[in-house]
Amino acid sequence: MNTLAKKLLGRSLRKARVRSIVHGTAERPRLTIYISHMNVSAQLIDDVAGQTLASATSVGKKATGSLTEKAAIIGKEIAIKAKKNKITSVVFDRNGRQYAGRLKALADAARKEGLEF
Repeated sequence: MNTLAKKLLGRSLRKARVRSIVHGTAERPRLTIYISHMNVSAQLIDDVAGQTLASATSVGKKATGSLTEKAAIIGKEIAIKAKKNKITSVVFDRNGRQYAGRLKALADAARKEGLEF
């Protein structure tokens, strides 16, 4: 097994472990994050109803700067959309990622806008 396969396997196992515990409801949806090599996406998901309540992505935007700066912008944007939907508290799904760098920047920006998790 090569290095990339081990890395992906480890991430998928961490993701499954987190998802077995974290579930979103209408009152407290799950905030899930996806970070690719160029873009950042965030969604608020109600797992009971199986619906996406709000989403924000950097795809197609003219945002410049590093990926960490884009993550902070998306964190602020998803918190604003959550406020419009009268959502103040969420469950954070880090999607198998380590809580550092880009993920931390997104979470801090969302907390700064008033989202609680």
